[in-house]
Amino acid sequence: MAQLRFEALKRLNERPKVHVEATTPHISQFFGENVFGMEQMRATLAPAVFKKVSHAIKNHEKIDEATADAVASAAKAWAIAKGATHFTHWFQPMTGGTAEKHDSFFDALAGIEKFKGSELVQQEPDASSFPNGGIRSTFEARGYTAWDPTSPMFLYGKTLSIPTVFVSYTGETLDTKAPLLKALKAVDLAATNVCQLFDKDIQHVVASLGAEQEYFAVDKALFNARPDLVMAGRTVFGHSPARGQQLEDHYFGTIPGRVYDFMRDFEIESWKLGIPVRTRHNEVAPSQFEVAPLFEEVNVANDHNQLMMDIMSRVADKHDLKILFHEKPFAGLNGSGKHNNWSLITDTGVNLYAPSSSARDNLLFLTFFVTTIKAVHEYADLLRASIAAAGNDFRLGANEAPPAIMSVFIGSQMTAVLDELETNGNVKIEKGDNMYMKLGIDQIPEIILDATDRNRTSPFAFTGNKFEFRAVGSSDNCATPMAALNLIVAEQLTQFFETVSKEIEKGEEKRLAIVNVLRKYIKESKAIRFEGDGYSDEWVKEAEKRGLGNIKNMPRAIEAYVSKKSMALFEKHGVMNHKEVEARNEIKLESYIKKVQIEARVIGDLAMNHIIPTAIAYQNKLITNANGLKGLGVDNTAVVQTIKEISGHIETIKANVREMVDERKRLNKVTDTHKRAFGYCDDVKEKYFEKIRDAVDKLELLVDDEDWPLVKYRELLFLR
Repeated sequence: MAQLRFEALKRLNERPKVHVEATTPHISQFFGENVFGMEQMRATLAPAVFKKVSHAIKNHEKIDEATADAVASAAKAWAIAKGATHFTHWFQPMTGGTAEKHDSFFDALAGIEKFKGSELVQQEPDASSFPNGGIRSTFEARGYTAWDPTSPMFLYGKTLSIPTVFVSYTGETLDTKAPLLKALKAVDLAATNVCQLFDKDIQHVVASLGAEQEYFAVDKALFNARPDLVMAGRTVFGHSPARGQQLEDHYFGTIPGRVYDFMRDFEIESWKLGIPVRTRHNEVAPSQFEVAPLFEEVNVANDHNQLMMDIMSRVADKHDLKILFHEKPFAGLNGSGKHNNWSLITDTGVNLYAPSSSARDNLLFLTFFVTTIKAVHEYADLLRASIAAAGNDFRLGANEAPPAIMSVFIGSQMTAVLDELETNGNVKIEKGDNMYMKLGIDQIPEIILDATDRNRTSPFAFTGNKFEFRAVGSSDNCATPMAALNLIVAEQLTQFFETVSKEIEKGEEKRLAIVNVLRKYIKESKAIRFEGDGYSDEWVKEAEKRGLGNIKNMPRAIEAYVSKKSMALFEKHGVMNHKEVEARNEIKLESYIKKVQIEARVIGDLAMNHIIPTAIAYQNKLITNANGLKGLGVDNTAVVQTIKEISGHIETIKANVREMVDERKRLNKVTDTHKRAFGYCDDVKEKYFEKIRDAVDKLELLVDDEDWPLVKYRELLFLR
């Protein structure tokens, strides 16, 4: 292993520079050139056909067979003209990534390239081979992928990729996209109803998303010399280097040359695929970076994020780099998140979370603003569950990321606005009075957009014209947290509309009815609002007093999915039925168990087969040295003390690895998935991982650097 480490370090200095150059310096000339989207369809389809497609997409309707045939023919011609040989239904199973099965356009029997509407609309992958939570058996393998026309087709390599949903033969959803689409439909309906209390011209509301992707970039040879990074995506051992991020010199600093070339390369490929990549910069930790796109409709934005992560990994190989999306690849350094910037936009172009100079529009803004806070308060546990993952457990609450406690930050100005409305909202309104002025609604300043503080310790923060869901993990698929967020907001908007409508029917003036409900929501959701340091111990105590949950690990967090309250919510809005929710819960628990199992095996393998033999070999050198000193009559106390220290750490490692293996054997016999997951969390991960790591990391400081088998943090993080 030590030989592999030094060979990797040698190769680091021999890396050739990869030349990166776009075909034209003007991005506008090649942006979206590999996308078969609305503009391409407008140009290639008959006007009547294009109108049908547009109408179906806008209104979430099924596309008829003849229209599908026309789209398939145009897409095939476009793709083949660009060199495509195959097509695939590109879907997002419950593995956390994407999947695809490629079929050739060429029909050998007919001797021509063929692509029918039926092939565009539907494909049949093996549904039992993907995580399904017991929905599918191996003898019930058939499943379907079905075209999602709301997300554009794209050419990836030589393959036409068709975004699709993934369902079982009996109709249950087996992916992350289908529930998201249903949640987006629910929030569209609910938000539109509320908007029409203010403006009858509003016919649709679209949820938008901008996902800030954080990641680490390390040299490929150094990566390959770390079995834990290869197998688990994170370092299970590694002593902190003398210099980490304490100088705060990496954030927004000069981007290293190799990484800069990689960034330019993957940005070019992203632009060709219509991904609106805009911002790149160094993040806080050494070798940590971020890429951020412009806002898009949530479904498209999520597809683009999944595609971009794949592009980044593939392009990195060209530059002899490896991209780490794990939430906490290095202990003691900032982990990586995927901040989900979310808002609701009307089809008339109004951002419902943007304050305005218009008093009427500000009441509309307040309606959505307060209702969203109320939704987070009512369904905080479900929102926490939506970002629960094995990797995110290492990040959440680690004094560099939002805590596991769900809270909402709105800033001092909006706090003052809500406090004023809560206190003075019951003022008497006479005929002819300016209600907006009396309530202070006309005073909400447009400057909020720039003046609102951006509390970095909050998991869910208002940032001027949007909410930023910061607790989402960097490796996560945005579809799951976005489905949860849009669904809970849809539910709260539905309740708001029903309550206000009843008050209006009773004869209450519409604006007063709205204000009265908002005042009630402000009071009821006050506990979820927090403006201070979310990393502090004081907040943990305060949150407990307020009755807020602090669920620190994934197995317990996702229990919120199968609560009666959550089940009723999913079924009410047609997002998922009981069976689908329970299956997802089972899949998440199984995934957690397997990931902890893998990490435990990696820890055991590295410790017993690499660390301990290295430590014993070095110990033998010291014993020879100690005996030599003693023979010369020289004091060998210091050497003997080091030998004893090494022995102590070796014994600690051996004893804990042995116990950990026994515990795993016991838990593997537990048939109940929930109990097994809790056991792997409490009795394996929490009980042994840090104990073993502490002993190994102390050995790293004692054993000769020339003998140490694992690439060290200083090498992984600072050598490029």
